[in-house]
Amino acid sequence: MLCIIVLSQISIFTLKNDFDILFEKRTKGLIELEHIKDSYKINIQDTLDNFENKRLNFVQAKDVLKLASEIIDKNWHLYKENSSLENRFFIVNWIKKFVLNPNNLYENKVLKDEIIKNINSKMLSINLLLKDIRNEKDEEYFKKLKFEINSISVHLASLMNYDLSVAITEKRDTDKVFNIITIFSFISIFIVFFFSIILSLFITKHFKQIHYLQEKNVEEKTKELKELNNSLELKIAQEVAKNRKKDIIMFQQARFASLGEMLNNIAHQWRQPLGSLCMIIQSFQVKMQFGKLTSEFVQQKTEDALLLAQNMSNTLDDFKNFFDPSKAKKKFFIEDCIEHSIELSKYFLNKEHIKVELNIKKNIEIFSYYNELSHVFLNIISNSKDALISNVDKNDRIIKIVVNSKKDFLFVNIIDNGGGIPADVMPKIFEPYYTTKYKSAGTGIGLYMSKQIIEKHIKGQISCKNIKYKIKDDETFSCTSFVIKIPLKDEDE
Repeated sequence: MLCIIVLSQISIFTLKNDFDILFEKRTKGLIELEHIKDSYKINIQDTLDNFENKRLNFVQAKDVLKLASEIIDKNWHLYKENSSLENRFFIVNWIKKFVLNPNNLYENKVLKDEIIKNINSKMLSINLLLKDIRNEKDEEYFKKLKFEINSISVHLASLMNYDLSVAITEKRDTDKVFNIITIFSFISIFIVFFFSIILSLFITKHFKQIHYLQEKNVEEKTKELKELNNSLELKIAQEVAKNRKKDIIMFQQARFASLGEMLNNIAHQWRQPLGSLCMIIQSFQVKMQFGKLTSEFVQQKTEDALLLAQNMSNTLDDFKNFFDPSKAKKKFFIEDCIEHSIELSKYFLNKEHIKVELNIKKNIEIFSYYNELSHVFLNIISNSKDALISNVDKNDRIIKIVVNSKKDFLFVNIIDNGGGIPADVMPKIFEPYYTTKYKSAGTGIGLYMSKQIIEKHIKGQISCKNIKYKIKDDETFSCTSFVIKIPLKDEDE
């Protein structure tokens, strides 16, 4: 209510101010007309009299007349601009048209336009005469010019009288309307305030009734909810018992699935060491048949067999704790880990005439999982071995391992010239149980497990791509490149 009252009063006084500004602009127009009239009477006519009586020479008279013409044109332009200002006030024009003077009794636009037209005509005529002024006395010329000046003075006086009468009449009418609007505004505010009080009392009473009805409904709904809760407690207890039985069954199924996956992982990691052990046992038999079995040979092969057995035991421990986040990390040099993986697979590599080249550009000490990282290298070497056996002559089989570091990462690049991986197979090589080998030769989880170890445990990245590479004697081969990116900064460390 206060905002409405304040805004209404501001609007009324703003409107009154607009009318006052319009009245002020009208009176300013009268001043411009008076200046024009004085300029014609004093500046032009008196100058012509002085020139005619030879009190001014021709050049002086011409300069004064030129300056007077510029002053007259400027004042006439200002008058017409102020006259058009009232068209800018939309609300003022609307009130003038429909409230103050709907029949337009005191404004005569035709008369005003005719006076302005005559003034423009006389100004044009006078300007033409002033341009024709000559440096000799011409009584007819001066007589005609004086007549035109007296004539335009009469028209200017008529225009001044018209504007003054319109301005006074408008001022009187606007003051009258302003007083009426002010009185009506106060009466309207009082009526609105009175009805607002009545309406607020009615609304308050109505809300009290609504509150009472809602309170009654809430009590009824609360009673229904209590009864429903009592029945739901029994249903919930029954459903919880059923869900517990389902959870136990699902937990057992998950344990069996994890056990099966773990057995597959162990079988995959044991396959190569078992093959190496078989080759060691067969070597004893061959040496025995040819009578070349020596104590040094037995000692060496026994150490190799114990190393493989120890690795198989470590594999059991690693996979037993694979999903345990409390596994301990340790510091080790990356060269030792890679050489350990090569050592575990050397029997198969030697048997298949596969040459391994290890290029350690920077032997970095890292803080990570030694055995798991060794398993990753072993898996990739095993895959490279299978590709080389299938696609490359035994004299050209090479696996090249390059180790380097940049900024905060260690990069291990394992390259083989086994002909690359087919384009349709490449996107699937890290998927679980995906293999291109026979079931007896692979389970398809080696690279999947490697990706899990690198990305989830070591927080690194592993990628694979086909490249063209000069891996032997500057001869280019189609190669497969596995890149392992290992962070050197570890949060646990």
